Amino acid sequence: MVQIRYARKILALSLALAFLTGCQQTKALEKKSVVGFYFDTVVTLTAYVDDDKVLKEALDECARYDKLFSRTVEGSDIWRVNNTTGPVAVSPETAEMLTDALKIAAASSGAFDVTVEPESKLWNFNTDDPKLPDAAALKEAAAHVDYTKLSVSGATVTLPDDMGLDLGGIAKGYIADKLYKFFKDKGVTSALINLGGNVLTVGRRATDNQPWVVGIQDPKSENGTNKLSVVAEDLSVVTSGNYERYFILDGVRYHHLLNPKTGWPVNEGLDSVTILSKSSAMGDALSTACYVLGVERGMELIKQFPGIDAIFIASDGIITMTDGAKALVANEP
Repeated sequence: MVQIRYARKILALSLALAFLTGCQQTKALEKKSVVGFYFDTVVTLTAYVDDDKVLKEALDECARYDKLFSRTVEGSDIWRVNNTTGPVAVSPETAEMLTDALKIAAASSGAFDVTVEPESKLWNFNTDDPKLPDAAALKEAAAHVDYTKLSVSGATVTLPDDMGLDLGGIAKGYIADKLYKFFKDKGVTSALINLGGNVLTVGRRATDNQPWVVGIQDPKSENGTNKLSVVAEDLSVVTSGNYERYFILDGVRYHHLLNPKTGWPVNEGLDSVTILSKSSAMGDALSTACYVLGVERGMELIKQFPGIDAIFIASDGIITMTDGAKALVANEP
C-alpha cells in the first residue's frame, strides 16, 4: 500500500494545520476476502475495504439466512412450513422470496417450482454409493408438486400437508441480493459476492475502475476452465448446469436439475444456462426454469423479462445468447 503525503515549508503553525487538513489523502483500499460454508456450498465474499469487519458481518448474515431458509434445519421457516399443518407465520424475508418464486413459477408454467421437495428428497447426489429412487415413489412424489397450491398472504404461508418446499433454486440468488444491499449500506463500492457459482458484483474493480470479469465454466471441463467470460458491473451472473451436482450410474449422468412434472433429471440437450440480471434471485430462478424448458422455450421465457439476458450452452457445444448477453461477452472460445 502506498500513501502519498504532501510537505510544504510554512512559517505559521496555524496555516500548516489548515493545509494538512485540507489536503489529506484517502488511503488506497485493500482487497480482502472471507470464506465460509453455507447453503451446502462454499461462499466467498471479496471487497475493497479498510478492514475485513464488514466482510465478517456479511458472513454472519449468510449464517442467519442459512438457518432461516434451510429445509433440514429444525425450526427454520421452511422446516416449519414443511412440518406444520395449516398456516405458518414466517419472516418477511421468507415471504418475500416465496412471492418472487411464485411469479417465476407462473411465468414458466411450473418449469421452476419451489414445491419440488417431495421429489428432491428422494435423490442423493452426495454419496459414494448412488442409487436411483424407486420409479413408483418418484411418480407418487410428482403428484404432490404444484406451486399453485402454495399460498403466501402477508407473512403467512400455507401449504397442503402432503407437499413440501425446497428453495435450492432461488435462495442463493435472494441472499446474494441481500448481501449486495448490505455492502452498499455499509459504503462498500467494490465487491464480489460468490455463493457457490451464484455471482453478484458490486460496482467496479477498485484497482483499475473497470467492470469485473466473471467466467462461465466450460461444462465439459474437469478443471473448471471457462468457456466464456462476461463483464459485470452491478450485475448478477448465475449458472445452472448438469456438472454441478451429479452422479454417473451404468454410464448415465443423473444431475440435480429435476423436471418438476416428473421428478427425473431434465434432458433437453443442455449442459448449462447462465442468466445475467440485476436481481440475482430472478437470475437464480430463471436459470433453473430455462434449463428445464430448453433453448427455444427458454428464450421465449426470457423475452417476458426486459433487461434480463441468457446464455445457453448445449450438450453439442452450440452456444445461444440473447443480444444483450452478446454485448457483455468479454471473450469467446
